[in-house]
Amino acid sequence: MSGRLIASRLLPWAKRLGSSTVPGTRSLHYHATPSTGGLLRADTFNRLSLRRTWPAGNNPFSNVVAVRNASFARMLPKLFAKFARIPAMFGGATIAGLAYVQYQATQAGNYAMDVIGRTKDTVTGVAGGIFGSVSGIAEQTKQGWHKTAEQAEWPEWMQKVSRLHEGILKSEGESGGPGGGQEPPKQSRTGATLGAAAATTAAYGYNQSPEEDERSGEEMTRDDQMMVLTKKMIEIRGILQTVGQSDTLNLPSIVVIGSQSSGKSSVLEAIVGHEFLPKGSNMVTRRPIELTLVNTPDAQADYGEFPALGLGKITDFSSIQRTLTELNLAVPDSECVSDDPIQLIISSPHVPDLSLIDLPGYIQVVGHHQPLELKQKIVDLCDKYIQAPNIILAISAADVDLANSTALRSSRRVDPRGERTIGVVTKMDLVDAPRGLSILNDKKYPLRLGYVGVVLKVPNQTGPLWKKGSGSISTAIAKNENAYFSSHSVEFGSQAGVSVGTTILRKKLMQVLEQAMAASLQSTSTAIQQELEEATYEFKVQYNDRPLSAESYLAESLDSFKHSFKEFAEAFGRPQVRGILKHELDQKVLDLLAARYWNKPITDLTPPPAEPDTLASLPKADPESLYWHRKLDASSSALTKLGIGRLATTVVANAIQANVDRLISQSTFYSHPFARQAITDAASSILNERFYSTSDQVENCIKPYKFEVDVESAEWVEARQNVSSVLKSELLAVESATKAVETEVGGKRKLNDVVSFIEKCRAGSINIEGDGTAASGAGGFSSALLAKGREAAFLQERAALLKMRLLAVKSKQCATAKSKYQCPEVFLDAVSTKLTSTAVLFLNVELLTEFFYSFPRELDIRLGRNLSTTEVEKFAREDPKVKAHLEVIRRKELLELVLGKMEGLRELDVQEKTRRSSGPGAKKEHGKGERKGWLF
Repeated sequence: MSGRLIASRLLPWAKRLGSSTVPGTRSLHYHATPSTGGLLRADTFNRLSLRRTWPAGNNPFSNVVAVRNASFARMLPKLFAKFARIPAMFGGATIAGLAYVQYQATQAGNYAMDVIGRTKDTVTGVAGGIFGSVSGIAEQTKQGWHKTAEQAEWPEWMQKVSRLHEGILKSEGESGGPGGGQEPPKQSRTGATLGAAAATTAAYGYNQSPEEDERSGEEMTRDDQMMVLTKKMIEIRGILQTVGQSDTLNLPSIVVIGSQSSGKSSVLEAIVGHEFLPKGSNMVTRRPIELTLVNTPDAQADYGEFPALGLGKITDFSSIQRTLTELNLAVPDSECVSDDPIQLIISSPHVPDLSLIDLPGYIQVVGHHQPLELKQKIVDLCDKYIQAPNIILAISAADVDLANSTALRSSRRVDPRGERTIGVVTKMDLVDAPRGLSILNDKKYPLRLGYVGVVLKVPNQTGPLWKKGSGSISTAIAKNENAYFSSHSVEFGSQAGVSVGTTILRKKLMQVLEQAMAASLQSTSTAIQQELEEATYEFKVQYNDRPLSAESYLAESLDSFKHSFKEFAEAFGRPQVRGILKHELDQKVLDLLAARYWNKPITDLTPPPAEPDTLASLPKADPESLYWHRKLDASSSALTKLGIGRLATTVVANAIQANVDRLISQSTFYSHPFARQAITDAASSILNERFYSTSDQVENCIKPYKFEVDVESAEWVEARQNVSSVLKSELLAVESATKAVETEVGGKRKLNDVVSFIEKCRAGSINIEGDGTAASGAGGFSSALLAKGREAAFLQERAALLKMRLLAVKSKQCATAKSKYQCPEVFLDAVSTKLTSTAVLFLNVELLTEFFYSFPRELDIRLGRNLSTTEVEKFAREDPKVKAHLEVIRRKELLELVLGKMEGLRELDVQEKTRRSSGPGAKKEHGKGERKGWLF
């Protein structure tokens, strides 16, 4: 029934009762609340209520103005009823719009309720009407929406919208809205799988709320398992890289190639989420960067590591960028590129598990400061890495025709069918959307893995592409890409069938790398089996299955050296120290005798000055001669005040150090520079630490001998025998030196002629002009020959003097200590013997005992527990034989480890097959031709 007809029926009654029609109408509409839902039943209910309320038989009239009868409470249900009659092709959009209207109406009702509560004293009636109208609208809309949603069969995407909307309303109801607290809302399907997919979502770069993740639980489970599989494969790949020696033991990686300024670095940084690659106007990337991304869900921060440098975990990505720049710029400009890779591991909860290789960008023109062959060197370097089984990530800019893409041309040389190449088109926002769509759908350069379009810049950004230290850039890039591609939904929407966005690129890289690794596992497993058989055979034949490790080798070497040192310590005691020190003091005695008693070197050919008392006249000299007494006392004082403490300590310390060096040369440590230095330093540190205290003790104990020395008869006899041996040794040394001069001059006869001429000159028979040095020669002899003659004459005189003193020492005159002034050699030898015996006592206590106790413990500190595993490994590999032995054992163990991990992958594959065969929809998936597992 129309509003005009109702108004015509109301007019007579209004006149008859003398009241206005408006209050009645308003009251009527206020109470006309339907008891059932549905958009089409509200109007029917109003008509039935009117017919029951007003008595039949009233005359209709049409002159009353109907505007006053109209209200939102009456018109909106009719409007919604008309919307419900829209053709079926627009039904889905209508329902979605009604859901939004319902939500906004509910919010408006809540707001109106608050307004009513604050102003109920002044506008109670008016606010009540407004609230009733709005509440009625919301209730009717809500009931109609539920009824329609229950009866209609919507598409899958609309069902997701419905479930999402229900989850929002129930959450709001529980938090305090209408109906809140009555019953806990049911958890949505997406929310139930949120916890299991958290790590995968972060790795893909999703930053939206859980409700925005449209992946099903099956897809989330598959993604999680894929990440586990890829992580294990990358771990296996790292182990195989350490094994080396065979190209068949390499699992594939993703190799990134592209021209300079094509956005290659931006793609990698968008995947990682940080700016870390070197930047510069000149060619900065000069070495391959082997980038390994490791997903660490429990990590508190993102960090990078350089395994070869040992810098530890670096959380500041600007420091990583500086390190990469320095490593790249270390390549000289004359070479520009190097094939020595830089290994970098980045761990983060926001990255997927990937193995990437960044290469220098292709160039078109060689700069004037660059070598002419640079362009070809870059091509050769890239061709080395893009060989099978590696995946090629060819970067091209959208504003450059694909026909001119150097990356695509290079990939077609090694992958002509495009089976392992992914095309990435950057700078999609620089071309119009239709052109971008045609690039992604390019048929001239088809790729089986397809193209992915990306936009890698943040809008309204001035200066650098991304601000350093701003944290992850993935969110900003994803938002910008979403805004751009959503604004061109016709070209880049889901119906267009193209792949766009870094999130899609991440997932594609994970899937492709996982498939490529899985495809190569069978061949790699076979190659590993062969390598393991060869290593096992070599270990058995060459090393007789003898196990060896760096730690055991070091321990065995150290034990062997300690055993040798123990033998030395037992053999090197007080007698040995006494012999060393006595020999040194004997030489000091000879020096004193030569300086005070024996002949002097001949410096010129002039006659020597006459001496009142010569050594030849000593046996017949007066025993109380003051001249000879002073000579002997001065010689004895010089010997005792020589600094015996420092001399003795130095001599013994040098002897110990020399023996330690001898032990090193006879041990396995001889081929280890680090160990040699460590042992030498250990000995030196102990000896230096004890040196000053020992020398002071020795010096103090011999202090009485500096003033008076008493020699007993037994000591004199022993000194007499010892000095005879010393003089004989000295005579032999003089005679040996004379023969050496004869050989240099050219024979004994020639030497005798020169010596005869020198003796005549010194006797005064021949006069030499000048200073007597005969610098220009004399007597037909050259100056050099005269110098050798003077040396020979001196040695001959010394030999004659020694023979004379040997006879004197053996004579009866030197039988007792009473004739010490006639036998100074014997007395000085007795003094040196007393000094030696006294010094040895303190040397043994202060130096030897402490050294023998501390040295083995110092070795344990320097070559034992304080060495790191890396230092121990480095020590063992310094020996070529040991290094070869360790390499065989290590290779065998690594290959066995890899085979064990592959068995684990096979178990995962079996689990995946079981899940697919027993899970829902298994027959349907099998019918689609999908693979049944990961590995096959």
